[in-house]
Amino acid sequence: MRKNSRPIIIATWVGIIANALLTVMKGIGGVIAGSRALLADAVHSASDIAGSIVVLFGVKIAIKPPDEEHPYGHGKAENIASIIVALLLLVVGIEISISSIKTFFGETPSAPRKLALIIIIISILVKEALFHYKHYLGKKYTSSALISEAWHHRSDSLSSFAALLGIGSAMLGEYYHLPFLIYGDAIAGIIVSLIVIKVGYDLAKESSNIMMEKVLDKKDAMNYRQTVKEINGVLHIDQMYARTHGSYVVIDIKVSVDSELTVKAGHDIAKEIKQTLLTKYNDIEDVLVHINPYNKA
Repeated sequence: MRKNSRPIIIATWVGIIANALLTVMKGIGGVIAGSRALLADAVHSASDIAGSIVVLFGVKIAIKPPDEEHPYGHGKAENIASIIVALLLLVVGIEISISSIKTFFGETPSAPRKLALIIIIISILVKEALFHYKHYLGKKYTSSALISEAWHHRSDSLSSFAALLGIGSAMLGEYYHLPFLIYGDAIAGIIVSLIVIKVGYDLAKESSNIMMEKVLDKKDAMNYRQTVKEINGVLHIDQMYARTHGSYVVIDIKVSVDSELTVKAGHDIAKEIKQTLLTKYNDIEDVLVHINPYNKA
């Protein structure tokens, strides 16, 4: 069970509040300034609010202690939240792509006012700050949901940058009487949509691997094996699986001990293996030990 959930929950609430303010600012600013790009970006920020709420509930469920129905804890709830956020990224990416393509078949949009430019620059700065803030905490506390949410902020920042290019090109096009510049928004929108879709796909893939309890490779589990080998009484490690379970690791291990030992002595060795691994490695949540009699052959 994660012991550092409070910073994650606080970071999520910071994102919700910031996105709510940005959504209102972009929405009102888009109407006043006459900017379709800004209104579309407001919708994107609103999707971030939904993603943050999903992550918030996912983290709160993930920190619940194990119970009879969930003996290994609720760590996967956080990865379910990550998958939902990833799906939001995919939907938003496709939405941006479609809306950008439609621009080429509609009426030439008029240039927005300078207010739109100011708001979109503020949005980019806020979103980049949120990305670095949440990405740092996600790495520090091994929170896949918070990392995925950080990338959602980055996708929103890229979306805002596309809007910035569109607004800027439209204003320049109107000033210099170059209508083709107005379509810079659509081109940038298509490029950004592909980036957003790629990020969503990568996050969904990573979280799905964890949901499937992917076993760590031998290199990543080498330290665990070495620790067990050094425990007095362990003659051989017959089998060891270190599998991901949400943001932590569960180890299933079979070791061989002297076949002449009493049941209690074998139990004590198993107990020492479990306690040693849990004490030495913060990412290990549970250890299941099976004792075998040592066969020299």
